[in-house]
Formats: sequence, structure tokens, C-alpha cells
Amino acid sequence: MIKGPVMPNYATFTNILPLCAALPNAVGDILGKEMHCYVLRRAELEHETVVINALLSFYLRIGRIREAQSLFGRMKFRDLVSWNSFIAGCASNGQWLKALDAFRELVNMKMIRLDSVTVISILPVCVQLFNLQLGKEIHGYVLRRRTLHEDISIGNALINLYAKCCCTESAFSLFLLIPRKDLISWNTMLDAFGVNQLETQFADLLCWMFLDGIKPDAVTILTVVQFCSSFSRIKNVKETHGFSLRSSVLLRDSELTLGNALLDAYAKCGNMDYASKLFNNLSEKRNVVTCNSMISGYLSHGSHDEAHIIFEKMSERDLTTWNLMVRGYAQNECPNEALNLFHKLQYNGIRPDAMTIMSVLPVCGQMASIHLLRQCHGYIVRACFEDAHLKAALLDVYSKCGNVKSAHKLYKSTSKKDLVVFTAMVGGFAMHGMGEEAIRVFDHMLECGIEPDHVVITAVLSACRHAGLINEGLVIFNSIEQVHHMKPSMEQYACLVDLLGRGGRIKEAFSFLNRMPIAANANIWGSLLGACKTHHDVDMGRVVADHLLKIQTNDIGNYVVLSNLYAADAKWDGVLEMRRLMKTRDLKKPAGCSWIEVGSSKNIFVAGDYSHPDRSSIFSILNPLDKQIKELYKSPDI
Repeated sequence: MIKGPVMPNYATFTNILPLCAALPNAVGDILGKEMHCYVLRRAELEHETVVINALLSFYLRIGRIREAQSLFGRMKFRDLVSWNSFIAGCASNGQWLKALDAFRELVNMKMIRLDSVTVISILPVCVQLFNLQLGKEIHGYVLRRRTLHEDISIGNALINLYAKCCCTESAFSLFLLIPRKDLISWNTMLDAFGVNQLETQFADLLCWMFLDGIKPDAVTILTVVQFCSSFSRIKNVKETHGFSLRSSVLLRDSELTLGNALLDAYAKCGNMDYASKLFNNLSEKRNVVTCNSMISGYLSHGSHDEAHIIFEKMSERDLTTWNLMVRGYAQNECPNEALNLFHKLQYNGIRPDAMTIMSVLPVCGQMASIHLLRQCHGYIVRACFEDAHLKAALLDVYSKCGNVKSAHKLYKSTSKKDLVVFTAMVGGFAMHGMGEEAIRVFDHMLECGIEPDHVVITAVLSACRHAGLINEGLVIFNSIEQVHHMKPSMEQYACLVDLLGRGGRIKEAFSFLNRMPIAANANIWGSLLGACKTHHDVDMGRVVADHLLKIQTNDIGNYVVLSNLYAADAKWDGVLEMRRLMKTRDLKKPAGCSWIEVGSSKNIFVAGDYSHPDRSSIFSILNPLDKQIKELYKSPDI
């Protein structure tokens, strides 16, 4: 056409440019830019607003925000299509603030009246930015324009706005006011009730929908499946599955969105047999998401061998697949397998993301490998990951690996500290017996205006317990109800009983335990029994043991503690009775195990095991140390 006698006009470009945007990236990008150059050489086309709008839409559809913004900025005349294209294009590319700025500029002009496209384009931006106030202002504008007020698409977008901004009642009130509800209206409202787990309202709305003769589509069924799985209602999942088959919705599910959701729901409800059958039925249409859902289901039930079989058979894997497997092995305490898979991931040229590193960090803790942990830390810095929860996890593992100094340095360098970061640092100091430091971090958190939860309070109480800070611990425990208006948890009661017991205040701890509003569990009685042993209170130890052995009969540790308590007070009949009970109940104490990393090599030691290759040199150093310790304790100065 260009070479012929007929010259392209505005209609040529408005028809061809959308096709260019639909082509593969490289091809469409080149063709679109060539057309842009052609337009620049034709002055009459360059001043055609409809042509520039087509170019603007083209750049936005292929994700070229910078080029689109430059073109939009140079436009001498912008009509409503120009503004709508730019606002919608920025929103679809996740440039929420740019879309919002353009919308505000359009409103401030007061020359062009907004239409339904403008409103529908900007409302999702309000949702993403959680800007309910702006959404309400737009709602007010809609109410003053009859044509907008009667537009059902705008009504649906407003329902979605209120629902996503946690105003479910407002969303439902608006839903009731829509005279001619379409399927999108019902689906949006169902999703709002489902996300907020409003079970009664969800069920009532679904019944109302059927009574009104509205036929559900794949989106409706998907919403119902996700809702049922969140409550682990396997019966309802099966009913929904059956309905999707009878209505042929599942058969028309070419992208497997619904099939994958059903598979995931069965797995989350613990029915791996149904999940496996559905997985096999989808054999000809499986995609990566299908396999990922099945892998996730098997891993959540500890069946990592089955997950590994699916993983190995997959012809295509995405980063989610690798992350699932790494995290699955880590959670099932298979650190070597997790680490091997992590290395294989990198060997395959896949770049780990924040979730990958989050999955590997527990492996560092399980292996007590500070060497691997520092490698992960270095990668986080180089990759510029700024996720606060990732830093909190890193901080936590540094503490677990014994390097609380590095943990504290990381804590101080974190500019935006949230509850998770403070909790990790308090917990780190707690596990190292640094009670005063833990309390300082806790106090700083309160000064920053961050409300504590049960986890951080339990952590700081644990720190007081290990450091023997009885008065400080009592103050923090009393603040749970008096200041923070929460009910103490079982773990917090256990911390206080242990704190009093370790401090020698056995009777006070026993009295407090009996005044508790909830029945004490075995952990609380066990900690008090341990305190009785430490402070040689045999009589109280016997009373505590009677309570404990009624609750927990199979924990050998309780029998050993009571036996040692009897032995310390030369009550040999009691020792023999404990040994008889252990033998009768066939209780055996597992062998103690410890490990240490030297260089990048891990050395494991099990009680009674002499198989270490360097055992001779180890014992040649250990034996003299043992003698020196014994002589030290014989000294009258100790």
C-alpha cells in the first residue's frame, strides 16, 4: 500500500496498530515503531488525534510506558479517548500512581466530562492504592450523572471497590440498589463475602442467585470452590465438582483454571485420593499450575516422594515449581535434598526470587550453616530484595546459628521495622539469654506505636525467663490484659510459671498455676517439675509429678527428671520406682545429637558414637579439658 498510489490515512493506522500490539513482542514492537516513524513524516497524520490515540494505545498495550508517557506529554490536543487510554494503560501495567496523577489532571481541567470508561479505569486504581476516599468521591460523581448511575458496569466496579477496601456492608447495600443485576454483579458480591469468610451471607446469596434463575459460570463455581476449601468443607467441594460436570462448565474449562482450583481444594481439604484422580483425569490438558497444585498438596501432607515423582516427570517447570519443592523438603526436615535442589535450580539458569531464599533460609538453620546463610544474605543484598519479612527471616536464622551480633547489625540496618522484624530480634536475644537487650527492643517497638501480638509477648517473656528477670517478666505479663487488652495464652502462662520456678519461687509458681483460668498442660507442669529438681524441692516435685504423669505418661523426660530429683535427695526407692515404670512402659531416651560447621563441612556427633574420622585428635584434646573442668570444680574457691 505504501509503495502504491493510495496513501494510508488515519483509518489505516487505527486498524493496523491494534494488530501490531497483538503480535509477538519483538515483531509487533518493530512494526509499531515503523508506523510511528511514518506518521512523524506525514504532518497531516501527526496532527490527527485519532492516530496519536492509536499509537498511545499501542505502546501501552505492549508495556512501553516511557514511550507512551512521552507521546502523551507531546500531544497538542487530547480528547477523552486520549485520557482514558493513558489512565487505563497505566493501570493495566501496574503504574497506579501515574494513572492516578493523570486522572487528577483530567478532573482539574474541568473541560472534559468523565464517561463510563474513565470511571471503570480509575476505580481499580483506587482498589490497588487502597484509596477508599477517592473511590467515594467518584461514587458521588456517578450519583450526580444519571447515565453513569444507570451503567451496570460502573455499579459492579463500585461493588468491587467497597468489597476490596473492607467495606462489605457498603458493597452489599450498593448491590441491593442495582435494579438489573448481571452475572458479574453476583460474582463480585459472592467474592466479597468469600474473601471475608462470611459463611451465612455467602450461602444466602448463592441460594438467592439460584432462585432468581441466574445460571452460574466458571467464575461463580471457582469462587464457591475457593470458599469451600478455605473452610475445609470437602462435602461442598464434591457437590460443586459434581455441579460443574453436570452443567458442562468444567468440560469447557480450556485453560484449566477451574480444574486446577478443584484439585487444589481437594488437596487443602486433605483428600489426596480425589486430588490424584482428578490429576489423572486431566492428563491430556495438564499445565504447570496443575502439577504445582498437586506437588503442593503432597508436600503439605508430608508425601515428598510422590511430589518428587511429579516434579521429575514435568516437561516444563516455572520458578513456583522449584520454590515448592525446596520449601517442601525444608519443611519436612530434609535439608540436604532442599539444598541439592536449590543448586540444581541455579544450574538450570533460573534466578531465585525472594520466595526461593525464604525457602532456603530454614535449611541454613537446620544445618546450622553460617557459611550458607552468609551466601543467602549476600544474594539478598545483590538482588536488592527489600522485603521486610525476608529480612526478619534472615535475622532469625542468624540468631539460630549462634551469630546474634550479625542479627543485631541487620536489625539496626533495617530502616522500616514492622512487628515481624521486632519479633525476630526479641526472639533472637531470648534464645541467647540476653533478657535486658530483648526488653529494650520490645520497649522500642512500643515507642514506635506498634501494637504487640501474642508471638512477640511470648518471645519477650521467654527472654525474661532465660535471664532470670522475674520482676520485669511479671510487669510484661500483667500488661497483656491491663495494657494490651488481650487474654494470656497457654505459652505465656508457661513462661511465667517457668520464670518463677527458675527463680526459686516454687510455691508462688504452684499457687499461680492452680489459679489459672485454663487447665495447665503438660509443658507447664513439666517446667515446674524441672524447677523443683533445680532447687531440690522433693516434696513439691512429687506433687507436681503426680499431676504431670496423669496428663502425659509417655514422655521419658518427666521420669528422668523425677528420678534425678529422688537421687539428689538420696531417696533410692523413688529412683527404683521411676526406673521400673520406664521399663514397664518401654520408654527409651533418644540419643543426644549435636553438630558443628568447620569451614564449609558439617560434623555430626551422636552420644555413644565413635565413628568420626578425626575421633583420635578430638579425644586427645577433649580428655585433658575434661580433667581440667573436674579439677576446677574441686577447687575450694568455686
